[in-house]
Amino acid sequence: MMSRIGPRDTVPEMILRRALHASGMRFRVHCRGIPGTPDIVMRPHRLAIFVHGCFWHRHPGCRHASTPRTNREFWIRKFDRNVERDRRKRDQLIESGWRVGEVWECELRDADSLALCVDAVRSLREGSGTWW
Repeated sequence: MMSRIGPRDTVPEMILRRALHASGMRFRVHCRGIPGTPDIVMRPHRLAIFVHGCFWHRHPGCRHASTPRTNREFWIRKFDRNVERDRRKRDQLIESGWRVGEVWECELRDADSLALCVDAVRSLREGSGTWW
């Protein structure tokens, strides 16, 4: 069943994209020429946003970041590789002069948290602060 989960157009990603678009922000999705192929890219602002699933990308302290009971060694190695790849791609973007935001799936579950994420993206776009 998990093999059918794709890397693009996930439900959390679509929720954030709709909210950003409704607030007047325009962006590109899945730009392949940028390290890590960010989910949302605002090139004029040099802003890249990754929408991470809590399970696959190991959101620290999140109850959705559980480890399956069967074949634990496989899953732990897989999750460690995911986290390392995320860190490496984030660092590459920052070194290239990009601002990077990471939004977690659990942050998009209610309207208040979603509004905070949209505000954080807006402040990153305007160049004030860092966030991940």
